[in-house]
Order: sequence, then structure tokens, then C-alpha cells
Amino acid sequence: MSVENIFGFEQSYATELEGFYVPWQGASVPEPRVVQLNHPLAAELGLDADVLASDDGARLLAGMDPPAGTTPLAQAYAGHQFGNFVPQLGDGRALLLGELIDRAGARWDLQLKGSGRTPFSRGGDGKAGLGPVLREYLMSEAMHALGVPTTRALAAITTGEEVRRPQSVEPGAIIARVASSHIRVGTFQFFAARGESERVRLLAEYTIARHFPDLVDADDRYLRLLGAVRDRQAALVAHWMSIGFVHGVMNTDNTTVAGETIDYGPCAFMDGYDLGTVFSSIDRHGRYAYGNQPAIAQWNLARLAETLLPLIEPDDEERAIELATTEVDAYAGIYLERWLERVRAKLGLLEALPGDEELIRELFGVLEGKDVDFTAFFRRLSSAARGDRTPVRMLFREKGEIDGWMDRWLTRLEGEGGDAASRADAMDRVNPLYIPRNHNVQAALDAAIDGELEPFRRLLTVLARPFEERDGLGAFTERAPDSFGSYTTFCGT
Repeated sequence: MSVENIFGFEQSYATELEGFYVPWQGASVPEPRVVQLNHPLAAELGLDADVLASDDGARLLAGMDPPAGTTPLAQAYAGHQFGNFVPQLGDGRALLLGELIDRAGARWDLQLKGSGRTPFSRGGDGKAGLGPVLREYLMSEAMHALGVPTTRALAAITTGEEVRRPQSVEPGAIIARVASSHIRVGTFQFFAARGESERVRLLAEYTIARHFPDLVDADDRYLRLLGAVRDRQAALVAHWMSIGFVHGVMNTDNTTVAGETIDYGPCAFMDGYDLGTVFSSIDRHGRYAYGNQPAIAQWNLARLAETLLPLIEPDDEERAIELATTEVDAYAGIYLERWLERVRAKLGLLEALPGDEELIRELFGVLEGKDVDFTAFFRRLSSAARGDRTPVRMLFREKGEIDGWMDRWLTRLEGEGGDAASRADAMDRVNPLYIPRNHNVQAALDAAIDGELEPFRRLLTVLARPFEERDGLGAFTERAPDSFGSYTTFCGT
């Protein structure tokens, strides 16, 4: 199969939403080369990995030679960035090549990041360095393995040029990623801010047809669209919180209506449990700290609601506000239920009982301020469920700090009955052993920038099976040594 017909792109966004984008093409680069290819994902998408990895495939994935008959495009969107509204952002360094239909019939966007300037670049060079590209590749694939809805990396391509940033000079690179779509809250905001209610309606109709087809014929479909996006965001953030993930830049332009994790710039996983955990160099006031993520998701949802008001009740703004407010206010309860479901599973609790929330909040109260390894704590709880508390107690400076809570938790487990070993095994299936720990991620990225990709590939292989203990991988379960110090992440733009 040649590179010209490997994809069979569809372009519903381009054909149905004229005026929502600018047709564009990636910049010419000296030496595009595929340095990492996601073979399992390529197979799911029905793509020929050998063709993708070829020189012609590299040129296509760099955005230089799009297939004949296709129109790559830069999408328009706005967004609240750290609470401040910016009326025009858009794909400043990204191109939507087209849409793929996978073997199961699902539709996916194929987008490039780092492919050069677009009309939305706002003075930037539109490029990406190898470090940020491989970070997104690694983190998105780790999240996928953990079962979190996410964009995914298809390929990393080096460009043969250098990219200069204030904190680094490194090889230029492009990531080819797939998403169920790249429609953001900020996409709705772009047109709503311009008073273009008809375009907002077109976008809402397209979104419903693509992501929520059961709503297509509903009379109140715009209000129900808001509720459907709310439900997905509540479930997504509850999953983040259950694994200690800190997104780092939850702007409305980084919030997709499909409910996928997108844009892995300053993200990281916390080691020690701390609600105030922040990694991003630009989050100086902790707006997007770990513990703030649930509330920020609701705030972002309210911004989406504002754009939909003219559609919800075209002739009665007061009624539209009332209806939309009810949907947004319901987020807190839905999030709480999704979060409790996640934590119950982590604790081996099969039934939902009235005292569970108190028991769970008591646990996090014990953990707060103790610098207890979040991932290791939950993984080791299965040992306690099997009868050995020592691995859990070893995580605490004062070994008895957790004993009282474990007494109450084990009593709760015993009250449900069942086989202790089976329950512990179930806990191990939801509590990861291997996560992208910051010191391992940074070591792999540093090596890759120096030309050695094997540590990156090794880490990628470890993270592909996060729940399964394997021989010789003990180092990947350990938190950073004290010499690693505090960790700061950057957007990479």
C-alpha cells in the first residue's frame, strides 16, 4: 500500500463546518524521520505500519506532503487561560490531517502538533521539541493503559532541525496523535464571543451527531448536550484524582467535549499525596493544583453553558440560565459519585454503604501532609487485605498513624464477606504498580534528547502494563530519590 492511499481520510469537520478553520499545510523540514511508531494503535486504525515508518510516511506525518484530495486545516478556538478569556487562540502549531474510521467503525481525528506556523500562531514558531513530543507520547499512552479516556500518540517524528526555547535547545519533533475529536469548550467560545449564534448552533449539531447521536432527535438536545459533556467531565476528572494525575493547564481550550484528556504539556503524577500539588512552571498561584481539578472542571462546564444559552431557550434568556444552571450545579453530585466509585474499587469495597464517604475522607485526612506515596499506598493495601499490614505501615514515618483507619477499613471489608484473596486480586487490577514517575520520565526524555531512545522505549514498555507485576522492574515502582529535588514542568510551546 502506498502512502497516498494508506489513510482513506474523511473530512466531515472541513465539509460541514466551513469557517471553523483555515486550510493550511505543514512547514517544510530538512529531514523528517519516524523515531517512534505506535504499532498496536496503527493496527487498530487499519494502517500499514511499514508505510507509516517509510520516508514518504515521515513526510506525510510531518505535514509536508498530505495525501492528494485532502485539506489539512488549523482549527479556530478561543479559551479561558488561567481564568482570563482570550478570544482567539486556535491551532497555533497543529494541523488536522483528516478523520480515520477504525476497524470497529469509530471515527478519529489525526492531528499533528509541532508542524510549523499557522494563522493562529500569535508570533510563535509553531514548532515542538523532542522532549515535549515524547512526554505527550509517553503520558498519553500511559493514561490509555490505565484506562483513562485520552488522546493517543500514533507517531513521533524528528524534523532534522533544532528548536530553541528559553530553558532548552533540542531536536525538533512532531507528534501525530489521534482523538475522538478536537472540539473544545473553547471552540464554542470562539463563535459565541463573536455573537455568531448560528455557528454555535452548527457546532452543537455537529458535536451531537458525532459524539452523542442518541440526542439527535431530542427537542431539548442542546440542554442535554450540556448534561452529557458534564457527565463525561465528571467521570474523567474522578479518574484523574483516583490515580494522582495533575493535568496542570485545565484551560477551557484544553477541555474537550468528548471527555478525553488532551494536551500533556506540564502534566505529571504526584508521588507524595498533597492536595496542593503543582508542577507547571506557569501555574504560579496553584489554580490547577491537584485538589482544585474537580472544581475547575465545573467552572469550565459553566463557560460551555454560557455559549449554549441562546440555543437552550432562544426567546427566554432567564429560563435558559435557570435550566443551564441546574445542569451545571448537578456536576458536584455526579462527580462525587464517580469519585466514590473509583475509590471504593481501590479499597476493595464491592457495595456502596452510607458510611463509605466518611471512611474515605478520613483516609485522605490521614494521608494529607504525611508525604505518603500515593500510588504505593493503594497498591500495598492489597497486602493488608491479605493479612499483612507491614508494607502499608512502612510508608509512614510514624508507623501507627494509619492503624486506626486500617482497623475500620478491614472491619468494613469483613462485613461484606467473600474471599480475601479474590478481593485483594481485584484491588491489584485497579491500583497501578507502575506509573510515569517524574524522575523516570525526565531521565528518559534527557536521554532521548541526547540521542538515546532506548530508556524511553523501556519506560513505555513498562507503562503499557501498569497493573501487572513483572520481574526486574522494582526500580520503576520507587519514588524519586531526595537528590531529584522538586519537579517543574513546562508547556513546551
